[in-house]
Amino acid sequence: MKKPIEKETRAYMTGNEVVAWAALAAQADIMYGYPITPQNEIMHYWTRLAPQFEREFLQTEDEASAGFTTLGGVMAGRRSFTGTSGPGHMIMQEAMCMAEMMRLPLVSIIQQRGGPSTATVIYSQQESTLACYGGNGEGFRVVYSTCNHQELFDYTIKAFNTAWKHFFPVFVLGDGYQAKMREPVTLYDPEARGVQMIPTKPLLGLPGTPGVDRDPAQLRNTYNTEEELFAVVEDLRKAYEEIVPQVAEYQTYDCDDCEYLIIAHGVVTRTAQEAVKNLRAKGIKAGHFRPVTLRPLAADALLPIACRAKKILVAESALGQVKRMITDGIYGCTTPIETLYKPGEGIYTEEIEAKVLAMAKGE
Repeated sequence: MKKPIEKETRAYMTGNEVVAWAALAAQADIMYGYPITPQNEIMHYWTRLAPQFEREFLQTEDEASAGFTTLGGVMAGRRSFTGTSGPGHMIMQEAMCMAEMMRLPLVSIIQQRGGPSTATVIYSQQESTLACYGGNGEGFRVVYSTCNHQELFDYTIKAFNTAWKHFFPVFVLGDGYQAKMREPVTLYDPEARGVQMIPTKPLLGLPGTPGVDRDPAQLRNTYNTEEELFAVVEDLRKAYEEIVPQVAEYQTYDCDDCEYLIIAHGVVTRTAQEAVKNLRAKGIKAGHFRPVTLRPLAADALLPIACRAKKILVAESALGQVKRMITDGIYGCTTPIETLYKPGEGIYTEEIEAKVLAMAKGE
């Protein structure tokens, strides 16, 4: 199969285009999807590029079908993925929960838009809870929150390896700003950087007689008794907790001596780190902790930093979705927490600066 990227290449493109190229670089076989803004162009670019590299695409009749056909592709051993946003993300939750229960390596790209419901097609961070804990499961998922186009490329590739290594569904969170805006990115072949793509394998239709030549393939999402389900969920919990040290990621920025800790994820990372620079220039010891994985949250890394700080500011383009995860993750920490919430709107550097300055003055 012809490689889509032979050498490192600098490009200037939209986030959705970046995702399509990343999926190609990750050796994805097929995308299943249904149109919804601001994710649409992932599908558009994929359908233009896929035939050139012997890859495939199936547009389904709705998002529910897109989710379940992606699972079907995975069970057939194909490196499958999907993408969606907002209401489509909600509709796909049944398939995503099935992936949790059946330990299927689903990969989904989520370009967040404003909510609740249809709301706006522009931007928000209001799909954090949905990505991490959507549906009627327990959140046995890995959720990467990206902050720029390079990370959209890097983590789309990584998502396939994480999914096929650990057999839990993996989500790459972007947003409407990232989806539509253009910025520089370095495209590369993962193998040229020493990243080996984990081979896929069919989960059904295996050779031999079940119970004779091999163990039966038991992919179940329905159980007969309460006790049976309890045992299954306990096994899922244990398996998930075992991978947490391997998959939980975070980034710190001037946190060693910080007195005012800013916690922000995704694209708000940019303004948070710029605010830290400006605040430091004004003599305010600010720092930034960024959860790269919202699920699982790197709580063990965050807790000591949070406890050393005088005050914490959680800034997000939602009404406390990640703040609730933070509060749970650092339970027992007595550092006061203040918030800067702008659901469905971008957060500016000056707003974070002003909030931290007010906190420093005791306002």
